[in-house]
Amino acid sequence: MRTVELAETFRAEIVALRRALHQVPEYDLNLPKSQQLILDALEGLPLEITLGKELSSVTAVLRGGAGPGPVVLLRGDMDALPVTERTDVPFVSRHVGMMHACGHDLHVAGLVGAAKVLSAMQAELAGDVVFMFQPGEETSGGAPIMIREGVLDAAGRRADAAYGLHVGSASQPLGMWSSRPGAFMAAADQLHVRVVGAGTHGATPFRGKDPIPVLCEIVGALQTMITRQFDAFDPVVLTVGRIAGGTKENIIPDDAVLDATVRTFSEASRAKVQQTSVQLVASMAEAHGLTAEVSYEIGYPVTVNDPAEYAFARATIEDVFGPDRFRERPNPRVGAEDFSYVLNEVPGVYLNLSACASADPDAAPDNHSPLANFDDSILPDASALLAELAIRRMVR
Repeated sequence: MRTVELAETFRAEIVALRRALHQVPEYDLNLPKSQQLILDALEGLPLEITLGKELSSVTAVLRGGAGPGPVVLLRGDMDALPVTERTDVPFVSRHVGMMHACGHDLHVAGLVGAAKVLSAMQAELAGDVVFMFQPGEETSGGAPIMIREGVLDAAGRRADAAYGLHVGSASQPLGMWSSRPGAFMAAADQLHVRVVGAGTHGATPFRGKDPIPVLCEIVGALQTMITRQFDAFDPVVLTVGRIAGGTKENIIPDDAVLDATVRTFSEASRAKVQQTSVQLVASMAEAHGLTAEVSYEIGYPVTVNDPAEYAFARATIEDVFGPDRFRERPNPRVGAEDFSYVLNEVPGVYLNLSACASADPDAAPDNHSPLANFDDSILPDASALLAELAIRRMVR
């Protein structure tokens, strides 16, 4: 296929771009070095480029020569993680304490490759393509900011379909694509609790109000709430990742706190867990004569793949790369993704592509590990697939 052939001609360029990005990982919404590398890589292509105002995003529009037709949005996230890299690759991070541990450097390079492929085929395109280079996926959510700044309408009309991919460093053999229809990744919210008591000497707890045992009871009660109030076939995961309280073993503190992540796969369960968790915490503290300050923060929504777009993307992958290169995931993933905001507005699909550099994917360090190692030999495949989805979607 022409997209595959063209992507292969850009292999050296996009691999070099990925490795340059890997050496200068940046965090959150302000990624000036990454932005400049993207702009340099896109220079000379027939693109209409807009930079973000509230974040260092890049939006590029390619006008098809055989249009007008549908608008297809292709997305790649740009940000890294506050992780100290422990790999031995020759292009290791030069930013101390920062690493592209989730493969977003590959996402950017793959999307640049797709822009190069589609630019080479511009005269044949029966529609327009929007390339969405997005900061802040790992933190505060760059996607809703870009949506607010107009990325979905960058071509002058609303995007008709949206596609994105995420690479993995473990679990699947190199080059394997995977996804599923419907709920693909979880919503991610946060529960924050401060139990307020009254401090006193540890030898005379009856003179105060000890928040620590109450907080411990709350942790257990939250897990019981999940197993007894929620359908096992509409799963909810609540993990308390932080507990803090006290300064010394013989001092009962005034307060103690916990922070938890809450993962859900439906809006019904999401709304219910918000109500029941807040109510449970407040009631348990009150039962012990203490008070609780509770906040429930809404985070990324469920990532939902449109069934028709999923079927289209799967058929495209199997046609381009062969049916043995695709696996349908039986269950959603419990991680979260802010491409969900795009898919809430535009029908589309989110795909996984294995970039596992190990011969034993099950034993390989996973994404977010300081040892995560991504094989960038799959970059032409990523570029070709994104380009092919855009081309076929315009004439579907």
